[in-house]
Amino acid sequence: MKKLFTRCSLAFGALFAAVFSLHAAAADITVGGKNFTEQLLLSSMTSQYLEAKGYSVDLKNGLGSVVMRQALVNGQLDVAWEYTGTALIVYDKIKTKLDRDATYQTVKRLDAKRGLIWLNPADLNDTYAFAMQRKVAEADGIDSVSDLVKKLKTDPKVKNYVFASDMEFVGRPDGLRPMEKLYGFRFKRSHVRQMDPGLVYTSLRDGQVQIGLVYTTDGRNKGFDFKVLKDDKHFFPAYAATPVVREATLKKYPKLAEQLNALSAKLDDKVMTKLNAEVDIDKQPVNKVAADFLRAQGLI
Repeated sequence: MKKLFTRCSLAFGALFAAVFSLHAAAADITVGGKNFTEQLLLSSMTSQYLEAKGYSVDLKNGLGSVVMRQALVNGQLDVAWEYTGTALIVYDKIKTKLDRDATYQTVKRLDAKRGLIWLNPADLNDTYAFAMQRKVAEADGIDSVSDLVKKLKTDPKVKNYVFASDMEFVGRPDGLRPMEKLYGFRFKRSHVRQMDPGLVYTSLRDGQVQIGLVYTTDGRNKGFDFKVLKDDKHFFPAYAATPVVREATLKKYPKLAEQLNALSAKLDDKVMTKLNAEVDIDKQPVNKVAADFLRAQGLI
């Protein structure tokens, strides 16, 4: 088993290096992004924006959180949008509850030691939430996570509700298990479905599951008429979206920080929810939505 793990690790490492070496040498800046709509949009608009500023850019998106983080730390990416809460809990292993500004200042200070510079955060807090079909939540009298937990313990029908999440949440240190501990409940293993983030929304909309993990700035929450449950015990930290850049890259391109801060200043919860909906509800291509936004803001 140990030999198999070692072989798999080596194979993953080789694949990891190969993926990120393609075309990277020819580009001034390599931009990374994760594998859900908001991150695809942020990485696409960053790539198009920097290209309009005269940089040659290589875009590597569709990545998992850990893979993107490793690539940024290892210098295989130059720029990526990261969330303060993810960095605080998942990467820096800090469990202390901090407010929005303290979270940002903490991750900024710790990453500076690693040669990663957090620029100005957008006024964009894309945190996690539990959601249900509105008609189901209202019929069950559920408005908050605590309401849901009470029903899970006392209502025979609700006890059989199935929860859907993305592939990361169940195993994250800011994920399902510590949330269950705080709220005092436990989903049966057979009642938890892990899937692609997009499938969580369609499965919840179609009634295949009754509870879903959603992102608060996702346009499908409104488009599919979901009830986003209040996190009344404040489990989830602030997840302020922020451009993070390698220090060496900023030294090489002195104007880059100012340029990325100008982009960050144009984004907030309302704007991002609208852009996400244009992709997920209206089915417009990510690159088109990103380009239209940049033009509307006078950035390209």
